[in-house]
Amino acid sequence: MEGRDARGHYEELAAEYDEHWVYGPDYIPWMSGRITEALRLGPMDRIADIGSGTGLFAREVAKQLQPRHPILCVDPSEAMLGQLGSPPPADLTPVVASAEEIAEGRTGLPYEQLDAMWLKESVHHVADPAHTLRGLAERLAPGGRLLVVMLPATIRYPLFEAALARFEELQPDPAVIEGHLRAAGLEAGLSYVEHELRIDRDKYLGMVRARYMSLLSTFSDNEIEKGIEEMRVAHPEPVLVFPDRFAFVLGRRDGESA
Repeated sequence: MEGRDARGHYEELAAEYDEHWVYGPDYIPWMSGRITEALRLGPMDRIADIGSGTGLFAREVAKQLQPRHPILCVDPSEAMLGQLGSPPPADLTPVVASAEEIAEGRTGLPYEQLDAMWLKESVHHVADPAHTLRGLAERLAPGGRLLVVMLPATIRYPLFEAALARFEELQPDPAVIEGHLRAAGLEAGLSYVEHELRIDRDKYLGMVRARYMSLLSTFSDNEIEKGIEEMRVAHPEPVLVFPDRFAFVLGRRDGESA
């Protein structure tokens, strides 16, 4: 999904997004901790969550980190950012903009340079990842870090077969993203983290019906219902247990000033 289609999907889902997206109580703290660790975040860092949505991870990172500068929650959807609250928490600053607008300097940021930024499962919405990641890299301070968190090329989710096949069609290869960061002049590396998910089957079916993954919005209501029936047959167990594996593509700008 790209541009307007993705934006429309999240505008419609915003009010219920957190309810449908959170697998369980441990997931957000776990992932936020991995992001903080990978980026080696410190309280004085100027940080941006690019494609933050409702700020699920930025909120938790801020809670863990107690940053001196508010974390920038950057997202093109005003409805998603609206879930931060009015006013938003003091340690979070919403910025209505796409990754492309930040990369190309069409939308300014409160900080002239950033010490760290992450894109959590949003790079697949970017039409030209090489161009956009290069532009984001240029906004890093010397020694700044950019982390792309994304699903691998294949996943082991208990989805229906057509959805899994479409995921593989749409999902970028993490190794290609690593190459883009290197081409942008960053020292880059690729690693993986894994978290076991345990979720009530009926809750997960409800998440699929709500199209919690953007790729599910490419299916009609009828196709979704047929897919859910397929899932019921394939997974009669009341609790689904499956691995959630993520690629962490980390780039670092040279520490020397230009």
